[in-house]
Amino acid sequence: MGKQRKPRAKLVGADGNVFNLMGICAKALRKAGMPEKASEMVKKITGEAKSYEEALAIMVDYCEVE
Repeated sequence: MGKQRKPRAKLVGADGNVFNLMGICAKALRKAGMPEKASEMVKKITGEAKSYEEALAIMVDYCEVE
């Protein structure tokens, strides 16, 4: 993502459904003023991720996961 700081997304303790986790990360990105990154992340997850693990890896690329 470059030098821009990643927003924090609290996934620990959340419902582990991939769509729920993706929503938490997207919300964190939008709240941090990065709505374009939120859209980019969602497109990557829904279009490229072939597994739950790949989806999580994409989320970690965009957010500081706690």
